[in-house]
Amino acid sequence: MGEKIREMTTMNPEDKGRRDVLKGALGTGVLAAGAVTAPGLLFPALAQGENLVPFTDDASEAFQWRPIEPNTTHWQDTREINSFFTGNDDFYLVQHYGQPEVDNSAYRLKVTGMVDNELDLSLSDLMNGDVIEQQVGFECGGNSQRLLYGLIGNANWRGITLSSILERAGIQEGAKEVVFFAADTATEEIRGREVEKAFARSLSIPDALRSENMLAFEMNGEPLPHYHGKPLRLVVPGWYGVANVKWLTQIHVQDTRYMGRFMGRDYVTLKKTNVGGVERWVENSVTTLNLKSAIVRVIESGGQYSIQGFVLNDGTPLESVEIKVDDGPWQRAELNPRNTKYSWKLFSFDWSNPGTGEHTIVSRVTDINGNVQATNEELPEKVSFWEDFGQFPRQVTI
Repeated sequence: MGEKIREMTTMNPEDKGRRDVLKGALGTGVLAAGAVTAPGLLFPALAQGENLVPFTDDASEAFQWRPIEPNTTHWQDTREINSFFTGNDDFYLVQHYGQPEVDNSAYRLKVTGMVDNELDLSLSDLMNGDVIEQQVGFECGGNSQRLLYGLIGNANWRGITLSSILERAGIQEGAKEVVFFAADTATEEIRGREVEKAFARSLSIPDALRSENMLAFEMNGEPLPHYHGKPLRLVVPGWYGVANVKWLTQIHVQDTRYMGRFMGRDYVTLKKTNVGGVERWVENSVTTLNLKSAIVRVIESGGQYSIQGFVLNDGTPLESVEIKVDDGPWQRAELNPRNTKYSWKLFSFDWSNPGTGEHTIVSRVTDINGNVQATNEELPEKVSFWEDFGQFPRQVTI
């Protein structure tokens, strides 16, 4: 590319230079004794003498895990989370128009539309500059309690800033949106006519120019896997997964709103909410992550119990995560100090002297702006399944 791209990192400083350690650890599933600890191993694999306490709620009883298969949706069993980063084979997959084959050597990224300089960039052009690394976790907009919130993942991404490419192209006055087109396409019938459509999402100009947005070509220390968008995908920290366009081939700047299927029809919430004192049904595209926590496992060791879970949100700093057991008070859980702004945030709670019998346990998260994770009963009435972020009570028997 000639010019160097500004370097930025939102990684924990202690994690710099550990990509080779991370890559090896993810490949084997373990870290050798004495090795540099992978960032935030708050959920280690079960040690000798530790036991996973099974959940007895309906969601756990009905849960079915699906292995990775071409062009299918894949989710992880969150009860088995055992590291800060999700392995590339475990990170969730949602397919819209299949998995296109893109040849790295022939790959081009085009930047077109309302720009001063249209660009046509090879993969080596994109990689020829100072890169950034970020720990970013996200979930599918359709993630749900019935899947034990398994449409989720947290990874270390490596690439270049989107803003550097847009600045190099030069966005013209009057532009309103940036549209991101992918290589995966399908034929759809729209108003009685069959047309070939590419998967695409858009961002407003201010959202697109956020310094955190990146064009990623590496995931967890390895080249971006085919099923995660090889060779290049958009990563929009703090947004639902649908915004993180895989197999990215074109960035187009325009002065009109983009209303393709995945902006205007699918991934659209429909909920009843208060608008200036009037109850109205409102439709909105799925965009930024809602504030959410969930308990994913309970560990027993020598009669001592630990409740563990995760938080996802839009990057707003957290005030607290709390645990409630049955009808008892809310009690503060411990957040992993190595969580980063846009990673998932892992937490644990020492559950002392639980009585024998069945218990209901639930978590809630509060951010520094005073936003509190709501119960399902407190959430606005809605008829779409997108954005499931209410409190998730779990049942266990001691």
